[in-house]
Amino acid sequence: MRHRKTGRKLGMDSSARKAMWRNMVTSLMLHGQIRTTEQRAKELRRFADRVITIGKRAPSIVSFEGLADDELRQARANRVAAIRRAKQWVNNDEALDLVFTEYAERFRTRPGGYTRIVKAGRRGGDNASMAIIELVEALAPAAPDAAPEADPAPAEAEPEAAEVVAAPEPEAAPEAAEVPEQDATDFDDEPTVVQVVDDEDTVVKAAEIAEE
Repeated sequence: MRHRKTGRKLGMDSSARKAMWRNMVTSLMLHGQIRTTEQRAKELRRFADRVITIGKRAPSIVSFEGLADDELRQARANRVAAIRRAKQWVNNDEALDLVFTEYAERFRTRPGGYTRIVKAGRRGGDNASMAIIELVEALAPAAPDAAPEADPAPAEAEPEAAEVVAAPEPEAAPEAAEVPEQDATDFDDEPTVVQVVDDEDTVVKAAEIAEE
């Protein structure tokens, strides 16, 4: 039974593996990503996440303000203890400072999973499976509440209807003047000449018609 045999041996003894993990964790914290074999990247994730958790849980210097003497002394002691624990895996002062400042603030609200592994093909020569392990970005901030809807623009007042002016009624046509009746006696006794056209286009003069 395989009791207490967690982790990949990678063909090394314990001291060589610990030295390798220290160097790889330091490089990852310093540069943000490194390229290594897939087996080593999967194993490195455990140590990198542990270091970032230590830095995130340590009291920040900003929180020291306003503390009483006893509380301030205890907070400083806790921070020093956290730095000493992290130095077991990070052997560079610049990388250690990033762990307790930038990374601690970036992953303040993230519950875990600070690294990502991306496969990077095969290595020439021994055909080993390669991968890139990198630190993930911070969680996206929550979307702000929707802005209240703006009041709709007041509707433009409709122009008043123009007064309708009735068209003037057409004037009645003037009444025709009465024509006085003419008496039959008004006609003179002059003979009337009537031209009659017959079928042969001859003009015949009618005889003078005398009134009886």
